[in-house]
Amino acid sequence: MRRRNNTCCCQSAKRSARSACGDAETAEPPGWCVYAAVALVAIGCYLNALGGDFVHDDIPAIVRNKDVLASSSVINILRDDFWGTPMQDPNSHKSYRPLTTLTFRLNYLTSGLTPIWFHVTNVALHAAACVLVTKVSLAVASLRPGFAALTGLLFAAHPIHTEAVTGIVGRADVLACIFFLLSFLAYHGQQTAHVWSSVGLGALSMLAKETGVTVLFLNLLYDLCRSWHSIKRSLLEARWNDESRNFSRRAATLLVSFGVLLVVRLALLHGSLPKFSPADNPAAFHPYLHVRLLTFCYLAALNCWLLVCPATLSHDWQMGSVPLVASVADARNLATCIFFGGCVVLTYKAFTDFEQQRHPPLILGWMFLVLPFLPASNFFVTVGFVVAERVLYIPSVGSILLTVYGAQVTWTAVPRRRSLITAGVVLLLAAGCCRTVLRNRDWTSRETLLRSGLRTLPHNAKMHYNFANFLRDTSQPERAILHYQLALWLWPTYASAHNNLGTLTVGDQAEQHFLSAIHAQPGHVNAHYNLGQLYRKTNRTDECIRMLQRCVFLDPAYTPAYLVLARLATGPTAGALLRHVVRLQPRSPDHLAEYANWLNASGKWLTALRYFLKGMEVSNCHRASLLGTAKILRSRGQWPRVHQLVTRWHLMLRARRGGLIYRGDLYIRAWQLQSESRHRAHQHQHNLCLTETDCSTPRVASVSVQLEQDSNKSEQLQRPPRCGVRPGRQTRKTKARVTAPALLVQNLLETL
Repeated sequence: MRRRNNTCCCQSAKRSARSACGDAETAEPPGWCVYAAVALVAIGCYLNALGGDFVHDDIPAIVRNKDVLASSSVINILRDDFWGTPMQDPNSHKSYRPLTTLTFRLNYLTSGLTPIWFHVTNVALHAAACVLVTKVSLAVASLRPGFAALTGLLFAAHPIHTEAVTGIVGRADVLACIFFLLSFLAYHGQQTAHVWSSVGLGALSMLAKETGVTVLFLNLLYDLCRSWHSIKRSLLEARWNDESRNFSRRAATLLVSFGVLLVVRLALLHGSLPKFSPADNPAAFHPYLHVRLLTFCYLAALNCWLLVCPATLSHDWQMGSVPLVASVADARNLATCIFFGGCVVLTYKAFTDFEQQRHPPLILGWMFLVLPFLPASNFFVTVGFVVAERVLYIPSVGSILLTVYGAQVTWTAVPRRRSLITAGVVLLLAAGCCRTVLRNRDWTSRETLLRSGLRTLPHNAKMHYNFANFLRDTSQPERAILHYQLALWLWPTYASAHNNLGTLTVGDQAEQHFLSAIHAQPGHVNAHYNLGQLYRKTNRTDECIRMLQRCVFLDPAYTPAYLVLARLATGPTAGALLRHVVRLQPRSPDHLAEYANWLNASGKWLTALRYFLKGMEVSNCHRASLLGTAKILRSRGQWPRVHQLVTRWHLMLRARRGGLIYRGDLYIRAWQLQSESRHRAHQHQHNLCLTETDCSTPRVASVSVQLEQDSNKSEQLQRPPRCGVRPGRQTRKTKARVTAPALLVQNLLETL
């Protein structure tokens, strides 16, 4: 599908570019040095972010995500949500971003859980997005080369992007923006509109993050703007022309593709919407419509203000960060009116320009600012946040385009003030770079991020809760209790704060906090479990069992409740519960070892051995599985195999401590163990001779015969007895060699 090169829209766009220049300059594409400068500024602003750790949402999305850690099949990436939960699970967040998860998995396979390489990938993707923004502002928006470069530089240094770039999980927004811009350039960046390529890139943008699908609607709307003259003439003449016919084909392709992608996305919900709580988005759960409407309108104005003046930045805006706008008399409604008044003027100016096509950057900036933000505005669908800075990554392209276009118009209209404009632009760029570098420091670690959030939003109950969790994890329980209490003072029905505070208190106070958590959130599984554990410690067994059964009812896959019930039960009931736990988590070596211990205690040593070996297959250095295997083999007289397990354990310990492993270790370590065992065997034999008159009793002879049968599998443990010497008449030297493996294994198992 091709556009004609001599259409009125293209000519008017070129005339508007020339008139904006004010001189004979033409909008020639910038050289590679301009793109390189933009990329270098983007990288330079985030160099101090490379040393950051996994923080905030990085932990559940990467560190604990089985799809990222390659512990599940690659196909599961297409079945699970962004956090590793199956999409059909009722508890799924329903955020489907398999392309982003795949990049995390590739990072893990190449460098493990090393944060620096995750950060390097994010910064590189951000630099690529900045280059594409420069390309769009030059090739489509028709800005002058210098102002197109300024667009890329401001985008590279905008502080609102720190959460999307420095926060590793924000890669979803950066990756979606890259495919968003590529789709837009494939459609509008050249004389030929590659519609299907644009649709494919738009689908990839949606697979990186859901808001990427809006690029198809943006392509259609901007195509309508550029083809308006031909469409209007066709409507007036009541007959098709070539350009209007081509536009209708492109529009049909985009609309059908957009519909198909939406249907696929809705089908992935599996008939259930994501579950959010009032703590996530308080306005969405308010019973009065006018409160919801006023608050959502104010939040739109607040997001716009963050794009204009990103002075107040936080990684979490929930729970009291933005109070609800409950009445028309609220002073914040004035900001809402100013914002929407400006939006009406801008919209009117943009759409009246359909006729003359004199301000393409104005129309394009409006579309980039508004359309990608609509899914996060709460006007169409409910989202699980109040304000999220990373969702402004794509809309910031529109705000920067409008800002730079205003600077270009002022530069042309007021030539005497160019030095002042230049100074303002330099100051703005320097301030953005400094603010970005300072904000990157806040994302260095979990502690710095939480302290920054408390300074910015001290009335955020969730911020105090998360900081209390950090204090609890770093063994500061007194300060943790204080911040849990502050969180409950700010948000009295905060169930998780009640639950965690109960774990730090004792007696009736702990019970009261657990009951308060259950009252505030009846489906809080952890509160039921912790209350059951408290009842168990106070010998209230019946109440404990009732609470644990309630846990299982709320979450049938909650394995800690099954484990405690198994410890309280006896006989086959305990075995059935442990077997169910193994079925729920077949890749957990701890659960496999616990079930194997029960089987061994029940006399089913062969089945127990199989489960111990399964645990070692999952984790070859799992202590409980290795010791359980060694004990079973020792009880069955398999001394050579036990000796191999012990040697293997020592090698794994050495490897874990950073030592080098080579084949000679196997022989050297075996020689050391055998020498130590011989020495202890001689001491043991000497003690026996001192206490017994006859050292060769039938009991020792029977053990010697059993060890001789096992030693046929490993000739290096002992030599065959001499001819003419009966088993009960072995010499002291031979008997020392026979008892050496048994003493070796016994001593080593005791030390382990």
